[in-house]
Amino acid sequence: MGPLTLAIQSKNSSDVSSGKAHTLQLIPKKSFASVSIGEEKPFDFLRTVFEGFIAGGTAGVVVETALYPIDTIKTRLQAARGGGKIVLQGLYSGLAGNLVGVLPASALFVGVYEPAKKKLLKMLPENLSAVAHLTAGAIGGVAASLVRVPTEVVKQRMQTRQFASAPDAVRLIVAKEGFKGLYAGYGSFLLRDLPFDAIQFCIYEQLRIGYKLAARRDLNDPENAAIGAFAGALTGAITTPLDVIKTRLMIQGSSANQYKGIFDCVKTILREEGPPALLKGIGPRVLWIGIGGSIFFGVLEKTKKILAERQLPSPNHQSSEPPKED
Repeated sequence: MGPLTLAIQSKNSSDVSSGKAHTLQLIPKKSFASVSIGEEKPFDFLRTVFEGFIAGGTAGVVVETALYPIDTIKTRLQAARGGGKIVLQGLYSGLAGNLVGVLPASALFVGVYEPAKKKLLKMLPENLSAVAHLTAGAIGGVAASLVRVPTEVVKQRMQTRQFASAPDAVRLIVAKEGFKGLYAGYGSFLLRDLPFDAIQFCIYEQLRIGYKLAARRDLNDPENAAIGAFAGALTGAITTPLDVIKTRLMIQGSSANQYKGIFDCVKTILREEGPPALLKGIGPRVLWIGIGGSIFFGVLEKTKKILAERQLPSPNHQSSEPPKED
């Protein structure tokens, strides 16, 4: 890809006026479609951010609405201490308020991830594309955490039936714990979500690149969804202990003394409940994130493709394809 392009440029540099210049134009396009972004980055930056916001927001809302009951069960399993009973009523408790946060958080994540990924792919050697995807995922996660954490705090406290509505939850948390109460468990959230975002998007992007090279064609919607499901399920299983810690710290609030921090939370859980407690909810979590990954990445790629086709009606045929492959 990159090296191949350089070789062709060197070979044809003395014959720049010939028809071979058209061949030189096609090769960067194929390189861009698989890994790198070629010459599109400066021209496409604002459009990439815009498409990321729209596609990310759409995918986030669809996934959250479809899989919210599974997430509620997972949260209640993780919050239960010892042999506590799990209530299966009110599985959509807090959905409306959660969507208010999910929409901007998902939009912000993808809106930051896409241009960061393209910039890093342009800067780094092609054999370090995985580093670009890992780094871009972490950067997107940090940006989205500013919205994700308050949303997650409110959602999980409503799922565990501490509040009746999202507005009441926000008002009472701020009144009792201060504004910092909305960011309870922020450190554990980053501890879970930064590795999760980086690993999930890296696995997804690398599998897509490898599959495309092997198949020698563009991926269709079911293939994008299948790769997204695998990346999500695997990452969800790996990060379950971090999710348990995050859940315990978030639902206790900043004024509680049950856990004094991340390490104290781990020690207390291990001492009182044993190591298996760190894997509580792994079944619903893997199911939820696996299906969620399928829906999220499927909707994401489809939305990006639609936006690219609508915004690029006049350029050559290949110009509408690269954005969906990044």
